[in-house]
Amino acid sequence: MRVTRLLTAVASAATLLTATAAAAAAEPGFHHYVALGDSYTSGPFIPAQRFDPLGCGRSTANYPSVVSGALHPGEFTDVSCAGAETGTMTQPQKVPFNGTNSPQLDALRADTDLVTLGIGGNDFGVFGQLISTCPGLRAGDPTGNPCEEHFTSDGVNTLETAIGDLRPRVETVLAGIHQRSPDARVLVVGYPRIAPETGSCPDVLPFADGDYGWLNRVEQDLNQALESAAATGGAEFVDTFGPSLGHDACARGSAWINGQDQNIFVAAAYHPVKAGMAGIGAVVLKALR
Repeated sequence: MRVTRLLTAVASAATLLTATAAAAAAEPGFHHYVALGDSYTSGPFIPAQRFDPLGCGRSTANYPSVVSGALHPGEFTDVSCAGAETGTMTQPQKVPFNGTNSPQLDALRADTDLVTLGIGGNDFGVFGQLISTCPGLRAGDPTGNPCEEHFTSDGVNTLETAIGDLRPRVETVLAGIHQRSPDARVLVVGYPRIAPETGSCPDVLPFADGDYGWLNRVEQDLNQALESAAATGGAEFVDTFGPSLGHDACARGSAWINGQDQNIFVAAAYHPVKAGMAGIGAVVLKALR
């Protein structure tokens, strides 16, 4: 009987050690993780906000924090900042409340071995123009596509043209990352969907019904530019647009994205909520594993 119990204990211990070893193998170990990006990375208004500086809207529950919490790197540095563009990767960024965010690439070191980058939506004012223009056009043509028409000149979509110019900017940023951290694994994190695949919810996302599909196409073009830049810039692209299907701003309780109503205790308008950051974090972790 004692021998049987001993053998059982040994077998259980061996099983536990095997499971632990498998889990450890599945979790990549990183020495220094640096998160770079704009407001879709920093998480403005998502509790709790950091104060270094406050104007960056950097949340302790953003997706870099989710990733860091799961991976337990030796060091974690998050310098993402609302309003960041590719240019502020190498230049100081002025932020509200008289603050300044240092050039984000300054956070990189020779021993940095993991970098996530979420950037591009603010370049050429792409997201800013969408948010500031489209809602105001709905009333004049609620079932049409007035915003698409507004940004189309001589048959050319000006936002798509701007997005086409984004790729070399991101490639330059990636070159700067590799120069500073040559051994780093670099992930370019795309943007999650704002609008649903079908249907509309004008009380939450006040775009004209016909502009929902166009908004999705603009986001897809943006993500395609980022994916292409990653492919040529020695980085991996993490698609969050596909995984966020069913989690758009119209998804109510399942939404990853806030709608038009700014809530200083939840999230900025048209930005990820806490659940969205958790979802994006899970997608990034899946890519890493």
